[in-house]
Amino acid sequence: MNRPADRPAPGGGLLVVGDVVTDVVARHGPDLARGTDTAARIRTLPGGAGANVACWAVRSGCADARLLARAGAGSADWHREALERAGVRTFLAVDEEAPTATVIALVDRAAERTFLTDSGAALRLTVEDFSPSMLDGAGRLHLSGYLLFAATSRAAALLALRTAVERGVAVSVDPASAGFLAELGPERFLEFAEGAELLLPNADEARLLTGLPGAEAAAAALSRRFPRVAVTLGGRGAVLAAEGRVIGRVPARPVRDPVDSTGAGDAFTGGFLASLLAGADEVTAAAEGCRAGALAVTTVGARPPG
Repeated sequence: MNRPADRPAPGGGLLVVGDVVTDVVARHGPDLARGTDTAARIRTLPGGAGANVACWAVRSGCADARLLARAGAGSADWHREALERAGVRTFLAVDEEAPTATVIALVDRAAERTFLTDSGAALRLTVEDFSPSMLDGAGRLHLSGYLLFAATSRAAALLALRTAVERGVAVSVDPASAGFLAELGPERFLEFAEGAELLLPNADEARLLTGLPGAEAAAAALSRRFPRVAVTLGGRGAVLAAEGRVIGRVPARPVRDPVDSTGAGDAFTGGFLASLLAGADEVTAAAEGCRAGALAVTTVGARPPG
């Protein structure tokens, strides 16, 4: 396998700058019945793309995973305690005015999910919430792309990105949402993410960012702007690209009885980054990411099973 010449050295901790979210997961067997009741099994769970990545990184062997995020005062303690139980060191800013972000995840019989999102406090993360000392001992900064979709949180995310680059800390970015990405505009997003050495879109996001119909072609094109790209393909695994070409393909782990695909992409990212920090090559790291993603779809919610 050909490797990028500027592959970062392994080691150090992982700082995730992202979000915490209260997930309301509604698993419904029949199709939704418009205008009336549909039977469902509903649970309220801690989530958020950034928080999920940090938890899955710990589950995948990262001994030092940290999270910077913003939560509403009413549930901040609950979220902090859940993260600390998972082994994540938290820098949780408490918002006295806005509630914690909330997502209603509608999960159908095929375990596919549709989200209704209230960003709440998540996109109110400020530059004052970030301190360069949060990067002390870190080998990688990971940014949840959700923060780039609003001006206030974008300023905080870009400050963290610039600080990491200045300190020689590798940066990865997850575009996070094809829907919000389309609203922002692909070119603006790519400009905001400049400086990252690793981009982690799913197939829909990669196609949207490039205008190309195929995930592999999109991955190769994106790797002309970012040194490394890993595109997740759901049940088909992941494709890796660098220097304008595909450098690896990793199949998904088979899952006999999928329950809920919420957080599967976050699980891949957490496993992938933990493996990179441990010194693995891209293909080995992607295989670890696929392992984590397969485990994620066998449990309800977006976090590792307890």
